[in-house]
Parts: sequence; C-alpha cells; structure tokens
Amino acid sequence: MMAQYLAVKADYQHALLFYRMGDFYEMFFHDAEEAASALNLTLTKRGQLDGKDIPMCGVPVHAMDNYLARLIRQGYKVAICEQSEDPESFKKRGGKGPLPRAVVRLVTAGTLNEDGLLAPNQNNYLVAIGQAAGMMAIAWADMSTGLFQVQASMRDNLEAQIARLSPSEVAVSQTTNDEALELFLKASSITLSRTDDADFDSQDASEKLRRFYGDIAHDFSHLTRAMLSAAGGLLSYLEKTQISTMPRLSPLQLVHDDGLMEIDPATRRSLELTRTMTNERKGSLLAAIDMTQTASGGRLLAMRISSPVTNRAVIERRLDLAQSFLETEIMRDEIVQHLKPLGDSERCLARLSIGRGGPRDLVLLLKSFLIARDIALVLKRQLAGASTLGFSHDFISYLSALADAIAAPVSLIEPLQAALADEVPLLARDGGFIAKGYNAKLDELRGLRDESRRLIAGLQAQYSEKTGIQSLKINHNNVLGYHIDVRANHAEMMMNDGAFIHRQTTAQTVRFTTTELAELERDISSAGDKANALELSLFADLTKLITDAADVIAQSSQSLAEIDVAISTALCAIRYHYCRPQLRDDTSFTITAGRHPVVEQSLPADTSFMANDCQMSDEKRLWLLTGPNMAGKSTFLRQNALIAILAQAGLYVPADDAQIGIIDKCFSRVGASDDLARGQSTFMVEMVETATILNRATAKSLVILDEIGRGTSTYDGLAIAHACLEYLHDTNGARTLFATHYHELTALEDRLTHLYSCAMLTKEWQNDIIFLHQVGAGAANRSYGVHVAKLAGLPQLVLQRAQSILERLEETGHKGQKSAASTLDNLPLFTAQPPARPASTHPAIAKLQSLRPDDLSAREALDLLYDLTELVAKEDE
Repeated sequence: MMAQYLAVKADYQHALLFYRMGDFYEMFFHDAEEAASALNLTLTKRGQLDGKDIPMCGVPVHAMDNYLARLIRQGYKVAICEQSEDPESFKKRGGKGPLPRAVVRLVTAGTLNEDGLLAPNQNNYLVAIGQAAGMMAIAWADMSTGLFQVQASMRDNLEAQIARLSPSEVAVSQTTNDEALELFLKASSITLSRTDDADFDSQDASEKLRRFYGDIAHDFSHLTRAMLSAAGGLLSYLEKTQISTMPRLSPLQLVHDDGLMEIDPATRRSLELTRTMTNERKGSLLAAIDMTQTASGGRLLAMRISSPVTNRAVIERRLDLAQSFLETEIMRDEIVQHLKPLGDSERCLARLSIGRGGPRDLVLLLKSFLIARDIALVLKRQLAGASTLGFSHDFISYLSALADAIAAPVSLIEPLQAALADEVPLLARDGGFIAKGYNAKLDELRGLRDESRRLIAGLQAQYSEKTGIQSLKINHNNVLGYHIDVRANHAEMMMNDGAFIHRQTTAQTVRFTTTELAELERDISSAGDKANALELSLFADLTKLITDAADVIAQSSQSLAEIDVAISTALCAIRYHYCRPQLRDDTSFTITAGRHPVVEQSLPADTSFMANDCQMSDEKRLWLLTGPNMAGKSTFLRQNALIAILAQAGLYVPADDAQIGIIDKCFSRVGASDDLARGQSTFMVEMVETATILNRATAKSLVILDEIGRGTSTYDGLAIAHACLEYLHDTNGARTLFATHYHELTALEDRLTHLYSCAMLTKEWQNDIIFLHQVGAGAANRSYGVHVAKLAGLPQLVLQRAQSILERLEETGHKGQKSAASTLDNLPLFTAQPPARPASTHPAIAKLQSLRPDDLSAREALDLLYDLTELVAKEDE
C-alpha cells in the first residue's frame, strides 16, 4: 500500500495527496505533518519506512468539503486519489495487493465547484495570462457557472484587469518572470500557479479549443495569438486539474478593451466597490445596493459594479429594464415572489456536466424551470399592454426576447416531472429517486425486491410455528446476510433438524440458515442490485437530457439574473430615493443633491445625509476643494466617483438628478497606507498611485485626488500638489475633484482658467467648530486642525500649547518678520509649563483645607460629610 501511495505521490509533489482508504482520506509523511498543522488534526503514525515511523493523519470522506475549504483558503492544492477499479474486475484479471488507485481531480482555488466551497453570490474565476508576438491577453473562466471569456491586455493595465475580476487563482507559464505581478497577487491573496510553457503555445490553441467544443462550429480567427495563448493555457490547466471530466464552458467570448470603464486596483480598494479595505462585503457599495433575490442575480450585480461599461446603448437598455419594473408595481411584486425560491441552476448544471451532480440537482432544475415558466408568463402578460406604458419598440422587442429565453427550458418540465419522485436522496447511488410508474422494468424489480422482503417475514412465521420457538427471528447483517437467530437454549433442537444449517454461535444466540432462505436472499440481492443499476442508468439518461440543453438552460438562468438585477435596481431606487442617471456623449458631470450610498445607510434613522451638488463643466472641470478634516471632503469626493460607476453599471444613483458624460477611466487617490510587501512607504505609495493617474487619465476620465503631497515636508508637498494641479489642468484635461489643505493653491484660480475653488462650509460657535458637511463656492481660510484635535480628545494642555504655537506661526506668516523655524525655537515644546491652577474659592474646598482629619471622631467625620454635601448643593444652586 505504501509503495502504491509513493508512486501516486511522485506525480503530485506540489499538492497534498488525499489517499482514499475506506471511509477516510489519509495523508502520510510530510503531507500528514502539513495537514495536521493546517487543520488542527491529530498526527499519528502507521508502519515504518527505513526503520522510521510514518506520520499519518486523515479526514472522513463525508466531511471532506469542510477540510478542503480550509486548506484551499490557506493556499494549498489537494489531489484527490480514489480507487480506479472495482474489486470484482481486479480479481478477474488476477490482480494482487491493494486495489489500483489514481488521482481523479486536483483541487485548486480557481477550480472549485462544490456549493460548500463557493460563495453563492460571487464568481470563482480562474485566470490565465498568455503572451505571443509581443502582445499579452488574459482569459478567465468560472467552472461553477460555465463562463469563459478572453480580452487583450497590456502590461501597464494587467493588474487593473485582474483586480476587476478578483480571481481566486492565476495561471502563468513556467518561465514567466514578473516580480511585480507576483507581489500584487500575493498582496491580493490570489493564488499563483505555474504550468508548462507548452500549454500556452498559441499555434496549438485553436485545435485545442476546437477539440474541447467538439462538433460545435467555432471560428477563432478573430482572436490574436496572445488571446489564443491565454485561452489555450486556461484549457490546459483545467485538463490537468480535472483529469477525469472537463467542465462545461460556454462559447469563448471576446471582451473588447474599449467597452469597459478602466478602474485601477488602488481606485477599487479606495472606493470599496465590492469589498471594504478589510476585505469584508458588509460596508461595500455592493452590499449597500444589493437587493437581488437569487445567487445568479447577485453575481451579475457584482460583475456590473466591478465592470461598468462605456457603451451608452447597453447602459440605457439596462436602465430601461429597471424603469419598467419601477413603474409596474404589480408585475414587480409578482416576479419577486417567484424569484425568492429560485435555485442556482447555473451551478447545478455545472455539477451535472462533470458527473458530480445528484438527484437533488435535477429536482432543483425542475423547480427552476417551473418558476421560469411562471415568470415568462408574467412578462408576456405585461407585454400585451406594453404600448400603453410608453415603452419603445426596441425595448418591447428586447423584453420579448428576454421572456422567450427565460421560457426556453420549459420543454424539460414534463420528462423531469414524470421521472422524479417527491423525495430524493443526495446521491444517485442511494436510489429511490425515480418515481413509481416511470419505468415498468424498475417497478418490476422493486416489486420483486419488496415482495421478497414480505416472503422473509412469512418464512419467519413458518419456521417459528414449525419449531415452536416463538422468539425465532430472521435478521440481516453485512457479514452473514439474512440468517435465523435463536437463543442458545434452543440450539440443540435446531441442530437436530436437518433443514437448518448452522452458521455461527455467539454468547447469547445461535445462527442458522436454510436453502430456502439462501435462495430468497439471492433473489432480493439480485433484484436490489438490478434496480439500483437501472436507476443509475435512468439518472444518466436524465443528466444527458439536461446537458444536451445546457446552453438553453444557461441562457435562461442569465436572463433571469438580468430580471433580478433590474428589479433590485427598482427596489433600491424606491427605498432610498435614487434617480435614473442621464448619460451623455460629452464631458459633462452634473449631480444634483448627490449622496454617498454607504455612508447614508450607516447613519442613524433620525439623521439625514447632507446632500451636495457637483456641477462640473468645460469652464469648471477642475474643482479645488479646501476645508478642515472631518468636514466631509473625502465623502464628497468618493460619492461622486461612486455615482459615476453606478450610472455606467446601468443602475440608479443616489441623487435628485444626474447627467454624466461617458467616462472612460475612473481614478481615485484617497487615503494612504504603507505597502510593506513592496517595501514602499506611505508617501511612495501615494506618488506611485498619483503617477498612474497622471500618465493614464484622458479628457474623458474622472479623477478624484485627496491631500496630494501630505506625506512629505510642507514645501515639498505644496510643490508637488501645485505641479500635479497644473498638469491635470493643462495636459490631461480630465474632470477632477482635488481636495487639499494647501490653501495657497487657491491662488491658481486666477491663472488656471478651468479651475474652480470650493470649500466645505463650517461654523464657529463659542470657540467650537460645527461641520455643516456642505460644499460652497470659495476657499476655506483655515484648516481648524486644533479644533479637530479637541474633538478627538487630546489633553487640554496639548490643545492650549498647540493654539499658542499656531497663533505665533500665523502672526509670523502675516508679518513676514521671522522664519517659521525661528518662531518654533522661541516656543520650545518640551520646556512648556502647565498653567498655574486657579485658586479655589468653593466653600467646601475651604472647609476641607481647614480640617485636621486625625482629630475627627467617627461621628464628627459623618457629620462633616453631610455638611460638605449641603455646601456643594447650595453652591450649585
């Protein structure tokens, strides 16, 4: 057995080997030590090799998914090793030793399809990076849904494309050497896998793709060699990991570079589109607006937020569909009730296509088809009166096509209904899932099996009467099969009767059989085995019925997801008072009463969000925003970027009105942190991200920048911010929101014709500051840093000292008499003395100061306490 284990393990040195032994997957040697540590398992030993104990640990087969999930999250790959031949055939060919075993699947982060290992509303992408003829491309697939797409790439936007997909795993050729990419993947917790260079050969890729899709005619001539390299590499990686059965993938779809809004990784992280900075879904933009009812709808919504489009016609069609549900309450509510119980047919289909599905997947698909039929009927009923709702002819045609696609699998309802029982097991091998009356032969075999069981009960009564032993029973176990049990005191009588054949004696009972019982057992076993075999054959037929209609089922599921997202958009608009954005072909950006969708929902119920306008035009396309910390600058910047992304995702936006010229790229430089993995300081990270913006932004882009230059000295920072502002104005020409504490920059308004100065409004009241969270014209005259420090709870002594230093510095700045350094020399922080405590005149204090506690008796001390309490009360009055 160990020789067999080592032979299998030799081909999978990079993975943990789950070696099937009975009801457990066992691991040995270094694998056992690794798994025991990762899974908190007990490390044992079994046998020896070269005189040394062999470490061993294992996990139960029925609990494998839980352990797999934990290992995959920690970055491991797991090779699943199963018996590759049944005992009967092994014996027939004269086999000796353990049954043959082989790896049937290599489980990696990007090739999961078990429900228990996947987030229901999130795609699980595997990405492959291809290169050829000096060009790059990426291909990606989700095994659990069948999605398969490819897109051209360039090195400078590769990380942005990967961040958009947020894959679980990226596959590259063995010789790929890109340290920056490796650091990015590591920082993003994405598994990097290397495979043979030959897998990415673009010359072989076309044939590889045609072979995969079989008889279906596909033309790959429109793909570049780099695209073929990426797609071929991805298929090769799937072949190596899935081994026994390849997954079903939809026809390879080309994604055009100019069809999506470009959003770099730093911007995604800063805006928290689908995950927060702490990698939580809660608190993200997606979580704030997701009111979908289905898993496929949730995945589609996440994809749209991650990949806003630049095609205005596509955006308008999505908005039209959402508006149609916004305006038809009865239809909307009826479809919502249908959607709620809808299962995940895409993932059911994926499991069935690779032989890992079961009867419950068939039942779930049947229920999905019934729901799809009902939803299609609701849509067609609505279409009958569509002309009265003012829908355009093109939209009516689109909605009609959507209804037809949803209803397409309806023809599968009848055969599935006829075949499936009301209650079905999880696994097909357990049997009992085919309905009575569906197959006459199966009914006959089941009848024979069940009748034989009744005959056994009759046989027991016959033997009991014949022997006069009332306690005689016919029982069954896995060793003896059916047998007769009698107590030991009846054994002699049974032994003397030639009809009964002795089988086994125990402390309490003696066991017998008869020729008649043995023949009946053979009939039962034969009928049961034949019934199970026939039922498995019928399951295979039903599975083929489903997989033959895979494309139709997938299209129905995707159409239902579109409906789900449109209704979610309508429900969100109703609940939170969102508006339909107006998309334009110019560079306008006019938001009326815009709000931050996440911040607004986090406020207490009795607190309303302070909405703000943002009206950028050709004359005022660069807004310079000043004002104190905590006044809402970052919120204002982010909310406008989020509104733009929502609009181009085809969703309603948190504003009273929004008119947005199509944005090709969105950049955000808000917040700062170290990048320890790359050895970069906070300021270096800030400069790298700023460089990306300045080098890539165009006149159609949207840029939001917050506090550029704050990570270095005041004069260096001011100089950098000044230069960046000029470059954005003169060279990029992008619509820009630029927040800063450098009030000196507002002087540029006289020279930069497209610059508009605005500020976060505040109000001072009794030496305190009140943040109004409103944006107004003009520049802030102060940063109110000391006031914010007071709100944060700095000690009073520090606040007083800071205010004193600030006043001296401001005086120096106004009069120009001394340098700031010399002023600070005259205000040494560490020699500052606390102000003298004012003498107290409170009568209670005066009385306490006159006392000698040692002279007081217990009664006098108590009386004194009452007197002091009375003095304090009078003074308060």
